[in-house]
Order: sequence, then C-alpha cells, then structure tokens
Amino acid sequence: MDEFDVEEFIRNYECLAPKRYSYANVKKMTDNFKDKIGKGGFGTVYKGRLPDGLVVAVKVLSETKGNAEDFINEVASIGRTSHVNIVTLSGFCYERRDKRALIYEFMHNGSLDNFIHKQGSETANCRLEWKTLSEIAVGIARGLEYLHRGCNTRILHLDIKPQNILLDKNFCPKIADFGLAKLCKTKESIVSMMGTRGTAGYIAPEVFSRNFGGVSHKSDVYSYGMLVLEMVGARKNLDSGVSHTSEMFPHYIYKDLELDNDENVFGAITEEEKEIARKMVLISLWCIQTNPSDRPSMSKVVEMLEGPLHSLQIAPKPFLFSPTIPAAQGSMTASQQSEIEDISGN
Repeated sequence: MDEFDVEEFIRNYECLAPKRYSYANVKKMTDNFKDKIGKGGFGTVYKGRLPDGLVVAVKVLSETKGNAEDFINEVASIGRTSHVNIVTLSGFCYERRDKRALIYEFMHNGSLDNFIHKQGSETANCRLEWKTLSEIAVGIARGLEYLHRGCNTRILHLDIKPQNILLDKNFCPKIADFGLAKLCKTKESIVSMMGTRGTAGYIAPEVFSRNFGGVSHKSDVYSYGMLVLEMVGARKNLDSGVSHTSEMFPHYIYKDLELDNDENVFGAITEEEKEIARKMVLISLWCIQTNPSDRPSMSKVVEMLEGPLHSLQIAPKPFLFSPTIPAAQGSMTASQQSEIEDISGN
C-alpha cells in the first residue's frame, strides 16, 4: 500500500478515523520522545500527554515493509469500535512512510504479559489473584464478542496474546494492536487470507494450514483459549525453563482434571480459587478444539464463564496435539459429541 493509497483511505474514512496529528504535534506531546515505555516489532512506544492533559501511549511505527497496511488496519479497525474492553485510539499521525504514529489511551498496568510467568521482572512476584484473573478473562471475552458481533463490520483480531491485552489502573483488560486484523461483513463467516498471521503458540490450526478449515472468528476463539490457559498457568511446559520430560500440553491438564488434581496444575489454594481455575481451564479446552466448528462462539464463552461450574464437561482432547494417542483414547464419547453440538451451536 503506497502513500497515495493511505492518504486516499484517510480521506474516504475521515468520519470514522480519530483525530489526525502532525509529526510536530507528536514530538511535542512526547517531549521529543523522552519517556520510552516499550518496544516491539512494529515500533517504539512513548508516554505522552495531549494538549487537554490526557496521558497517552504513542506508538511510533518503524519504517519496515508492509507497515503501511498494518497502520491502516489499526486505524480502520479501532476507528469503528467503542467498547470498555477495546483500547481507545485517541489519534494518529501520518506524514510519509517514515513518520507514522498511533496514539492510544495510556494503560497504567501495561500488558497482561507482565503478570504471567515473568521470572526476574519487576512484576514477577505480582501474581494476580484468581478473582482478578477471572474478571480479566471475562473482559477479554466480552471484548472479542463485541468485535465479532457488536460492530457494524465484524472484526477478526487474529493476534490475541498476553502482550496485546492492556490493563488499566483497575486491571480492566483492553484488547490492543489491531495491525493484523481483518474486517468482514457480519454475515460472512470465512475470510480470505494470504499467508499466516499471528504469533506462534496462539495461532489456530486453520490459520497456518487451510486443511483444518477456513479462517474465521473461531480462529480468535482458539487464541483466546491458549491465552487463558497461560493465565491459569496450565501451559507451564511451553516455558523454555521447564523440563519437557513429563506429558506434553495439553494432555497433563486432562489427566489432572480427571483426577481432580487442581492444585497440581493451577496452584489454587482455597476451594473458591480451585473452582475459578477449573472453570477457566475447562472453557479454554473447548476453545482450543482442532475443528473450528467444535469451538464455542465468544458469546457462548461469556455465557459459560458467567454460568455455574457444574454445567461444564471436559472437552475431547484436540487431535492436533495427540499424534501418539491411540484412536480409542483420543475418540469422544456420545455425551461429548452432544456437548460439542450444544456449545458450538452446530
């Protein structure tokens, strides 16, 4: 996408786009890029302040191939949204390819990634309480439900991971970074997509191989399931510092669930904490089913999160992760098939 295309887009979607700032404005609001608060593959994030005093995070994009499309994706996607669990885009800057910035509301607690398995970091000992983790999981689910159903245009995020979930001062989660997002008509379920988008460990099977089905809102559901399992701590064997001699994820989770061995997987202490952890894991295992049609919608996920634990069954083992499991062990029961049809709406 060249400079002319970007300018044409901005003119066509001016009513949807947030306020446009000059690069001189960006330098002024960041005090000449004085306070760097983060750095990623797409650029550097600085703390800034708008003329009205609002504290913001300013993401200055690096000049790399393909970033113009990512930039437009972000402006187009977030410009259409208004939800408590979606980060607010306060403005943007575009002056040629080398002077582009996105201006967001500032999130005091940074990303969720800071509170998950971060050994040696300042937040390593700031393990969130189970009630807070549950509220964050519900908030993310509501944000995704809104993207999939609440907008005039359905938005597929396609890069849900801890780094893209921001937390405000009250730990209310906000979905951020829409650089890889895809827009599609609400009635469409499958989107056309070239190549693979997303981050290893969170990408749905159908995103990297169409043999598993088409890319749809159910691809976000998969990523959400992997994210919540990481929040619970159930993905411990994906940590490079953990031995891989034991059973691989997610099979040890099923084993512990079946044995009611909650504390082994979750680290929960009280009965209330164990119930929260168990519910989060059970729902996540439904979300990471290999067949997209077997996964629940985000509306159903919200319903399950807010419903009673006793109504949830253990999902069948995803066959993508079961190459060595005998067919009989990996097959599902009639009750599980019935549960799939109920959860997925099929």
